[in-house]
Amino acid sequence: MRNRFFSLITLILTTHAAAETLTLPLNQRPDWLTRDGIVMAGSWEPLLFRVRRDGSDGYTPTAEQLADYQREHSPEMVARLKSLGVNFVMMHSYKAFGRQAERESMEDAVRFAKLCHEAGLRIGVYNNSGTLGWELLFKELPEAKDWIVLDENGKPITYGRATYRYYWDRNHPAAQAFHKNIIRFSVEQIQTDLLHFDNYIIGPGHNANSVNRFRRYLKSRFKPQQIEEMGLTEPDRAMPPTGANANDLLRRAWLDFSCVSMAESYHDLSRFARTLRSDMLVECNPGGPGNRISPPIDHGRLLTGGEAFWDEGREPGYRDGRLNTRIRTYKIARRMNNIAFAYTTSPLEAAEAMAFNLDCLGCICWFEYGRLAARPGVETPVSLELAPYIRFFHDRRDLLRHAEVVADVAILRSFPSQVYAEAAQAQLTAQAEQFLVENRVPFQIIYDCHLTELSRYRGLVLAGCVAMSDAQIEQVRSFAAGGGRVLLVGDAATHDEWLIPHKMPGLANLPQAQLVRIQNATDLGPAVGALLQAPPSLTVEGPSGLCAELTEQPGRRLVHLVNYRTDTPARNINVTVQLPEGKQPSNVRLVRPEHDKDANLAIRRQEKAITCVVPAIDVYGIVVVTWDTQK
Repeated sequence: MRNRFFSLITLILTTHAAAETLTLPLNQRPDWLTRDGIVMAGSWEPLLFRVRRDGSDGYTPTAEQLADYQREHSPEMVARLKSLGVNFVMMHSYKAFGRQAERESMEDAVRFAKLCHEAGLRIGVYNNSGTLGWELLFKELPEAKDWIVLDENGKPITYGRATYRYYWDRNHPAAQAFHKNIIRFSVEQIQTDLLHFDNYIIGPGHNANSVNRFRRYLKSRFKPQQIEEMGLTEPDRAMPPTGANANDLLRRAWLDFSCVSMAESYHDLSRFARTLRSDMLVECNPGGPGNRISPPIDHGRLLTGGEAFWDEGREPGYRDGRLNTRIRTYKIARRMNNIAFAYTTSPLEAAEAMAFNLDCLGCICWFEYGRLAARPGVETPVSLELAPYIRFFHDRRDLLRHAEVVADVAILRSFPSQVYAEAAQAQLTAQAEQFLVENRVPFQIIYDCHLTELSRYRGLVLAGCVAMSDAQIEQVRSFAAGGGRVLLVGDAATHDEWLIPHKMPGLANLPQAQLVRIQNATDLGPAVGALLQAPPSLTVEGPSGLCAELTEQPGRRLVHLVNYRTDTPARNINVTVQLPEGKQPSNVRLVRPEHDKDANLAIRRQEKAITCVVPAIDVYGIVVVTWDTQK
């Protein structure tokens, strides 16, 4: 009983620390965002950084670099970007090297932002890189030497081989104060529409501020008995765990602390920005969520601090018989009321963004030194094949704005199960997610914080979720008692939120009528069918490599179809859409970027659904099912 009490108190404290959601509700965001969406162009590196990045030992540009840089910031460049369909520019404000070192660049940003705004373009600014350009910054601010993150050997953590950049401790009060002044400049002088914080990938380290904060964390989260179980005589002497022999509970506490710290720092910057402008959009770059939660990055906690995040990961496609997508990224973004930013260099990437993302087509070009390229670091030009997709995003915004995802199933990414348990548990969750993607099941990915909102779904998938707190177990039980159905894949709730064994599995006595249980991912096919019992909201019968998303607007449902096998059209696709109670279809049509006119589709009516056949999808199409709103 005592351990259960400690677990419950710990959960309450942990939940409280991450409970505040700063993400602006959709109806409180600037009108232009939903109305126009985002088609981005980027060039966010200040000139002095480019010089150092490209091989110089110093920071002074050549005459040619300076001329190209000036051309990049010209009205002619703004006009070129607009002609591509760009309506949002991600540009520089501050990188890492100090206010004095970057003074001219920051003044350039003010002038260029004015040009963009006068031309009707919205802007976001690169507000800090997560690093300190110490060669110049330490001359300007010697005290900044105390801001850096140290590794276990007491050495600065560098930005890879760029040893002139050290990561800074995002929770250091003086460093935060310095960067808040950068925010003030960006909001008040540049008049930015969005703030970008890069490289949210390095958490607390072995530097004094991180260690002291970790000690305070331990005292606030754990009882003396638990601290003793960590092998500590007193928390004020605790150090971040290292090596293979580190105490398991202490290691888990450190991993949680790292994720909490990252979220707290992002929230702190976001909160400050909102004191300057209440509808300021805030965004960070932790990378895409990948196949599992990987501390110090926990998207489920981090993303509650803003409205967008970057995924600069692998390009989607169908390669060697395997489907590679960004669907996980976009689904997590949608569930967190976030926008995902990604490079959009092909029709497939544009199609994927329109089908699964929120209000953003992506970054379609890079314009460094005034030369247009598909993305940073390449010479590849912007693809002409993107043009109809960019035009479609602008001209058919009515099909995308104010659209809500329709999902029958939620699948949980359990933080303690994915982070503390064996890797096989996280792999099981990823396998189940991939199954739902490939089989076009209407679903959403959720995090622990979303267990309070399970009533949105008909079914809940717990795959590899071996670690669940008492409170979370009760949330699942309540869902089942209210008629929700639960699919357990593998063991479930055998341990608490710190991976300490329960006396008995926490979900062992779920109502059998509401439960489906399998041991491995190979049995997911029949199990998902048994989970839903009634027909799913959407059924799509088509070839492998075809994915689907179902959204809803007032008076209609929209089936987004994306063909990842772009060399082979998907043909004769059977689509069945369930309709809301009492609604009768008035029109069903197919909309595609490559076709100027919509095509009416013949339908078969069923009791509560319609079925139609989509003749072909090259890359992307939307089946729009409209019903009579008067009935």
